[in-house]
Amino acid sequence: MTEARGSDGRPGEHARYAPGTPCWVSLMVHGMAATQEFYAALFGWEFRPGPQQLGPYVRALLDGREVAGIGQLPPDRHLPIAWTPYLASDDAHRTAETARLCGGTIGVGPLDAGEAGRMAIGSDPTGAVFGIWQAARHRGTAVSGMPGTPVWNELVTFESATVAKFYETVFGYEGEPVVSADFDYVTLSVEGRAVAGIHGVGHALPRDRGPHWLTYFEVADTDEALLRLTELGGHVVKPAEDGERGRVATVTDPEGARFCLLQRP
Repeated sequence: MTEARGSDGRPGEHARYAPGTPCWVSLMVHGMAATQEFYAALFGWEFRPGPQQLGPYVRALLDGREVAGIGQLPPDRHLPIAWTPYLASDDAHRTAETARLCGGTIGVGPLDAGEAGRMAIGSDPTGAVFGIWQAARHRGTAVSGMPGTPVWNELVTFESATVAKFYETVFGYEGEPVVSADFDYVTLSVEGRAVAGIHGVGHALPRDRGPHWLTYFEVADTDEALLRLTELGGHVVKPAEDGERGRVATVTDPEGARFCLLQRP
């Protein structure tokens, strides 16, 4: 990935995402207006209409730069409300075919999203949903390293080793397992840079969720963000605690979409 950064390395504006890099996150909900109000108050996002091929859709902006998308679920579709990461591809059709050959499922596409690019939505062999994005005019998340932007994506699944092979084959990741008797984790890297993780939690996986991708959004102060989130109707799943990446909490928005708040050191 090539990107322009300040001398301190953050925030950075993205010019191009290398294949396999998480390049966008999107959320499909029932109540578009209420969801926009929630994230506007939580992250300071503003919104503008995006490609309408799959129904009503808006792009969230920070300082005029795109960071995420929110779309409208059809009234008759009762799908889990969840943030979905899109992984960059130079050829969405080829990536989707490879995913199928490796035991995954492609539920949507590949199809054109206007002049923005080409997309598909699939799931890995355990059922975790992810997107594939072949950029044209829309390259993906335009800025990182500031509050309100996606900072990390992590697959929460039963065990890491088997599903890591799927993602390594489909997207060309280099997988690096954490050597630990009580911690099952694989870091996925592109061109030597860690871009995502796979966390095996065994029977601790929520029964109502199954394996799923979890997006971490950067905040300036996790505890302050948690107070704001609960005032806005969100819920705390795991309270804030200090970890290797910083101070993190797992939360849901009012419709139940699960994500993490991360205050980096």
